[in-house]
Amino acid sequence: MHMRGVGLRRATVGLSVVVFLGAGGIAAQGVPSCTVSVARAEARYRAAIDAAHRLVCDSLAPRIPGLQVAVAVDGKLVWSAAFGYADLARHARVTRTTMFRIGSVSKPLRSVALAQLVEQGKLDLDVPVQRYVTSFPPKPWPVTTRELAGHLAGIRHYQGDEFLSHTPYPSVTAGLAIFANDTLLFEPGTRFAYSSYGFNLISAVVEGASGENFLAYMGTHVIGALGLTHTAPDRVDSLIPDRTAFYDRDTIKGGFQVAPAVDNSYKWAGGGFLSSAEDLVRFESALLGPGFLPQRSLDLLFTSQRTRDGQPTGYGVGWFVAVDSLGHRRAFHGGGSVGGTTAFGSDRDAHIAFALTSNLTDAPLGPASRIVPLFVTSSSSSDARRTPHR
Repeated sequence: MHMRGVGLRRATVGLSVVVFLGAGGIAAQGVPSCTVSVARAEARYRAAIDAAHRLVCDSLAPRIPGLQVAVAVDGKLVWSAAFGYADLARHARVTRTTMFRIGSVSKPLRSVALAQLVEQGKLDLDVPVQRYVTSFPPKPWPVTTRELAGHLAGIRHYQGDEFLSHTPYPSVTAGLAIFANDTLLFEPGTRFAYSSYGFNLISAVVEGASGENFLAYMGTHVIGALGLTHTAPDRVDSLIPDRTAFYDRDTIKGGFQVAPAVDNSYKWAGGGFLSSAEDLVRFESALLGPGFLPQRSLDLLFTSQRTRDGQPTGYGVGWFVAVDSLGHRRAFHGGGSVGGTTAFGSDRDAHIAFALTSNLTDAPLGPASRIVPLFVTSSSSSDARRTPHR
């Protein structure tokens, strides 16, 4: 299901803010900005939009330099809001086109590439990865792409200061050197252990199966095909006009300070992309039903994998999955980056897609979990699309 174009009225509301440069950091005083670009497609969501706006202004915007929120229902953008600053020093505000580091929300994007290659018969998820990545060293047990995509492969996660890497890597296979020779944590399939490095290896699998450079494949077959105009790899050697500045909390002086410089070229698939909240809900909306991908591919992505002893992991192929208290199927992912935190998810039965992007490391996004239920409540209880999945 693709996003359907609609005419949306946008309004901007500003609240006063005083920003000053400190000797060692950047702090915000007074009431943080609640400048908002709001899109309303249907009057019945006005109450939900107003409540969500208040929630963000009260519980999120005061603690984060800048953020975006977007919600789509049935593929139509019903709310898009920009809060605060993309660059505190320059007093540059966040807009609906500002691009943020989305961290591990890069993984769901990559999952689409896997589904496409499986559908085309170019990728077998259940053979050893060495069929597609001949340079990856053999392990005591076979490692498959399906296991990598479900965090069941035993590949380790970050260690030490690897998350702060500023080393440039010329290719996805070069980046594998960080972990390729390490021992597996366990026999694949026996345990769930989250690993961004497993998705780094998946990017090399995509290259081997498709015969294309990973970033070129993503740009053509996923990002370009879905019309994601503000989604791109976070290249530090390139000028990206809409890219936000990135911040940490200044725990000594208060407020915020510029985050350390990093180079994410070692982990494009695991956490190396930029995007906007609107692009992310457009992406989610395209996967709420068959269309961009066939139903069997959606089932692949959104069905929980299981450990060898039959225990569900709550993770499909690139997505966390769950059933909520209404019996609705949920698919979601978080994303943590140096200078960015993202919340991202959908109610697959209410056909609601949600994304929040921010420019702060470890931003406190807990209150954002209350936004989607506001829009579910605003939907008609008799609407057939909200019937719980059986």
